[in-house]
Amino acid sequence: MSSSRVRFDTAWQAALDHAQQAAAQFGTDVVVTRDVLGRACLLLDDRRSPLAHDHPAVVTLRDAFTAATRPFTGLEPVLFADKLFAPELYFGADDRVPVSPRQGSGTGSVHVLERTVIGTDWARSVPAPPNGAAGRRDRRVALYGFKGGVGRTTATAVLARYLAGTGRCVLVVDLDLESPGISNLLEDPAGIPRHGIVDHLVEAGVGNADGLELVARSTALPVKGNGEVWLAPAGGSPLEGEPYDYLAKLNRIYSDLAGLNPGDGERPFAARLEQAIAACEDQVTGLSRAPDVVLLDSRAGMHDIAAVTLTHLSGLALLFAVDNPSTWEGYKMLFTQWQQRPALARELRERLRIVAAMFHSAGDAKRLPALIDRAQGLFASTLYDQLDTDEDGADDEPYHPPLEDDDAPHAAIPILFGNDLVGLDPLRSRDWPELPFVEAAYRTFTTTVERLLPNPHPAPESS
Repeated sequence: MSSSRVRFDTAWQAALDHAQQAAAQFGTDVVVTRDVLGRACLLLDDRRSPLAHDHPAVVTLRDAFTAATRPFTGLEPVLFADKLFAPELYFGADDRVPVSPRQGSGTGSVHVLERTVIGTDWARSVPAPPNGAAGRRDRRVALYGFKGGVGRTTATAVLARYLAGTGRCVLVVDLDLESPGISNLLEDPAGIPRHGIVDHLVEAGVGNADGLELVARSTALPVKGNGEVWLAPAGGSPLEGEPYDYLAKLNRIYSDLAGLNPGDGERPFAARLEQAIAACEDQVTGLSRAPDVVLLDSRAGMHDIAAVTLTHLSGLALLFAVDNPSTWEGYKMLFTQWQQRPALARELRERLRIVAAMFHSAGDAKRLPALIDRAQGLFASTLYDQLDTDEDGADDEPYHPPLEDDDAPHAAIPILFGNDLVGLDPLRSRDWPELPFVEAAYRTFTTTVERLLPNPHPAPESS
């Protein structure tokens, strides 16, 4: 079998190499695009000095690029800004990723522009929140794990109960749309509302979201005092005889949509999910009071739901980690995506916090420090500022918390794991959060997260 066949990754590296050669040869800025099939093409910004398509140097570039990237070559291997109808859509796109900067007047810059079906939200810039949305985001906590099976959903339920026990109004939103689970911990099937997040995403797509019943107050989770736990499920529980096709809705929610009316702007998936969560918050406010905390139980893995939840929707993101190589490799892939967008990395890094999930502490006091050391090394190599380089024009102190900083993103919050938790079945006993070994296992987690949250809304003045 031949080892010289061009594959996806080698074709992309060849495309980047040719882009840098073109930027140096022609002195133009270059954007390398890659479509949903992985096919690459070069866009040369020749608006100041148009290039002839049949110029020998251009022909040589086109032929060499095609030979090096086939079969991952775009239908038009080399395109020119001077001939494009709207070149600013490429050369001014917000989601371009820089590869190399312009060097004087002799060598142009090189950027990458990905065009994929999913995954773009991991590296998409965080938009300025609409009016009032910034305050909402600060009260949202994302719970995310790169790997599933780390106890994230159970931790969400425990945290919701604890925060409600402090008098807070807590809304839990099930964003694990492919594998919903938190609803069963918070409410009996008969109490699930008629509609869920997928219903809002589908109905709002055609301007039909008014009147949806999206939230219900939890009756299955024991809460003391005047706190409340509300649930916004992934999918609803229809009335008897009412048709309901969850999968058909799920298959239609992730696309970016055009505006409802002529002249309306596009409706990206991130904005539509934001609207769905805001609608749930508004319903809780109308039925009781404004949520003090909104817990977003996110899907695991590199999925668009997780991308939007971490980058756009939450003011605090709890990253669940089990101390093994696959976990750290997964988070390294994610952090490296953000590292390629420095502005996004600076926006996100102080909102992150590692959680040491299912942590076995018995018999070895060095386990947690070892995990924190690995987490700090990961952050230091990706999202923290580098201490040995000086960025031009950087007047601020570099953000690079030391290993011993207990408030840094890498300072892992432990959730202890013991043998008693192995046989725990929350669905069999509704008072499971009150069991002493459960409270002991989650005590550091719940109290630390509470400290990271904004204060509850002030109580309304009595008339």
